[in-house]
Amino acid sequence: MKKLLLLSALFIFACSSDSEGNPCIYEPTLETNEVTGITETSATLNGVISIVSENCDVPNNTEQGFVYSTEIQPTLEDTQVNVNGTNISTTLRCLTPNTTYYVRAFLTNNLGDFYGDEISFSTANFTVDCDGFSYESINYGTQKWTVENACHTTYRDGTPIPQTDNIDTLQDFTTGAWCYYDNGINNWVLYNWYAVMGIHDNDENTPNKEFAPLGWHVPSLFEWRELEEYLIINGFNYDENTEPIQPDKLAKSLASTWGWLPENNPLYAGPAGSPSNDQCSNNSSGFNAFPVTISFSVNFWSTTELMDSAYTFFLDAYMEDTRDGNLLGKQRGAAVRLVKD
Repeated sequence: MKKLLLLSALFIFACSSDSEGNPCIYEPTLETNEVTGITETSATLNGVISIVSENCDVPNNTEQGFVYSTEIQPTLEDTQVNVNGTNISTTLRCLTPNTTYYVRAFLTNNLGDFYGDEISFSTANFTVDCDGFSYESINYGTQKWTVENACHTTYRDGTPIPQTDNIDTLQDFTTGAWCYYDNGINNWVLYNWYAVMGIHDNDENTPNKEFAPLGWHVPSLFEWRELEEYLIINGFNYDENTEPIQPDKLAKSLASTWGWLPENNPLYAGPAGSPSNDQCSNNSSGFNAFPVTISFSVNFWSTTELMDSAYTFFLDAYMEDTRDGNLLGKQRGAAVRLVKD
């Protein structure tokens, strides 16, 4: 990472002078300092902007701060963040993991556009961090939900849940099994329905295992609907409709702030209230639903079944509404969220 990053520009404006005829000397000094606090989706920009001005009128329409881009030499044509003061700092959010960004301090006014030297930084690579049975959670009315996908690989009593190579071979199981999506160890864990129901063998006389950690359970379809109703009544619909009617417009408020498009390309964005449109404004509810299949969708299991299928809670990159009655074959792979007992 580049370190010193200082630009000092001396401008003498011969056509502009004070009452005694002395020329206007305007000298802005811009430093772009080391980026700090880098995570998968955020980073703090730091810099210094100081100005020496002699015999000059105060410049009009001054703006200053940072410009940044995924391309070198960002300018005011790229993303601009205004920050006032001499020692300037701001935290960027909703960045894309494992991506290199380029940033410069800037100052612009009627005397010109000025930039500090460029530095680069790379956001951290996103990994699924599964720490045993410990999951972060949030309250929605009388319910408490995990805001991370389940990723444990044993039942509550420590019995291993068999792992299979990928989502296709997961369908060969009629007992509990799991896989990483696309067989990548940094990808989300997907379970078949038998795993979430604790069906660990084919003996009907054998008691089922408990999938969730103590004090938690996999939600039923009706608990998913209770969550939806709470969010609608409390104003999380994109159109701010608070009447609990279908279809809802909750997808954007539930979706994570990145990952819903191939390479985060706005050309592929869906309707205004969909997760793929202006992803940085997603997740007002804090639920943080992340797409687990090629950046487009996610199914969450419920315990409610219908013959050879079970109901899931479904979000899609291009849909404004959620689908709480989506049926998925029990041998298919889906994500899991948990509800407090």
